[in-house]
Amino acid sequence: MTSTKVRTRFAPSPTGFIHLGNIRSALYPWAFARANGGDFILRIEDTDLERSTQASVDVILEGMAWLQLDHDEGPYYQMQRMDRYKEVLAQLQAAGHVYPCYMSVQELDALRERQMAAKEKPRYDGTWRPEPGKVLPPVPEGVKPVLRFKTPKDGVVGWDDKCKGRIEFQNSELDDLVIARPDGTPTYNFCVCVDDMDMRVTHVIRGDDHVNNTPRQIHIFEALGAQVPVFAHLPTVLNEQGEKMSKRNGAKAVTQYRDEGYLPDAMVNYLARLGWSHGDDEIFSRAQFLAWFDLDHLGRSAGQFDEAKLRWVNAQHLKAMDDAQLADMVEPFAVKAGVAASQLDERLPRICALFKDRCETLVDLARWIAVFYADAVERNADDYARHVTEAAQPLLDAFAAALQTVEWNKEAIAAAIKDVLKAQGAKMPQLAMPVRVLTMGTAHTPSVDAVLELLGREKILARLKSR
Repeated sequence: MTSTKVRTRFAPSPTGFIHLGNIRSALYPWAFARANGGDFILRIEDTDLERSTQASVDVILEGMAWLQLDHDEGPYYQMQRMDRYKEVLAQLQAAGHVYPCYMSVQELDALRERQMAAKEKPRYDGTWRPEPGKVLPPVPEGVKPVLRFKTPKDGVVGWDDKCKGRIEFQNSELDDLVIARPDGTPTYNFCVCVDDMDMRVTHVIRGDDHVNNTPRQIHIFEALGAQVPVFAHLPTVLNEQGEKMSKRNGAKAVTQYRDEGYLPDAMVNYLARLGWSHGDDEIFSRAQFLAWFDLDHLGRSAGQFDEAKLRWVNAQHLKAMDDAQLADMVEPFAVKAGVAASQLDERLPRICALFKDRCETLVDLARWIAVFYADAVERNADDYARHVTEAAQPLLDAFAAALQTVEWNKEAIAAAIKDVLKAQGAKMPQLAMPVRVLTMGTAHTPSVDAVLELLGREKILARLKSR
């Protein structure tokens, strides 16, 4: 390598939302750059004018910002680099690497039909390719040519893929690629090479749907006299049905996972494991991931998305989070769950500490938080019927009376519960279960004294009375 500094890139097309399969193709080059003190470049490949939209660009930027996949350069936009592409095209043409081809679409279709009828691979046959001693057909009037790249006819083109191992193509299997359309606009494979050359990209880490583009790009790099990057072609991400993850078959936008209450570090952890491993480690922090990440442990087989596993990973990260940090993160979800932002107070980190072990997402946690700030609580009908019985009424009355004067802390509330149970000759579940249902809406909560302390005297008494 002529450049010792690692430079990677993520180059999405802004033709729709960005899903988890796409964002994994951003995560690995970002992680490789960060792990090696390099640069990560964001490039927007927006040459498909009919399908590219600014809204899609915004979604890409939003998804990357949520996952904190920060870029050092860019975003660069290919449409803003057209003059540069045309300049390089002219250089290649002057050097004899490119030639005009006047074969019409109809002629090309007819050629392909003949080849298929003869059971041959459909391909351009080099009619307009200049060769020593070859007489080219007369140039048709009024026809604008495409520009084709002169692919070497003999030998092999290959590379040592960091994910798939050695890959080789016979040059005789590759026809002459169109690198500029009749209107002069350059095509994908050419633009990518010019960009990677100009941006000094050292490692191209992308999906394996690009493997067939790579031999053509290597030829273009060599014709340009550019350093050929190291390639790593990542295996496909499959959906839960075992199909390639795509917008067409139900993949969700990355930002939807944000809205469903997943943590960015948990998503990074989960996506990292969808094609890379560090021994048997399942749960790790962002810092650990960057300390461990390399290209030598990329998987060769497709990774299958599993939402249940993602929820489990998210739950592990949620449990491990600092309570104050978690409170900040869950606040907008609590507001969405119906809590006024002005209501949220110093109890919030303690509520998070108490309930985070029971939650898989921030949305789950926000539902618990809303119970603490709501005027009334919605009760589970089955739990109510089972626990708020006639037999429980004297216990509930005695407990409500005891709470009127008790000092307000967890220990005093626990002592009040014991006193009522002793006086009434009852056992803990006979009081704790109906209290849980009346105050929190469910029989399944953490320690009842801890919950009641945070709920507050006034709310508890109102909810115990409303039975």
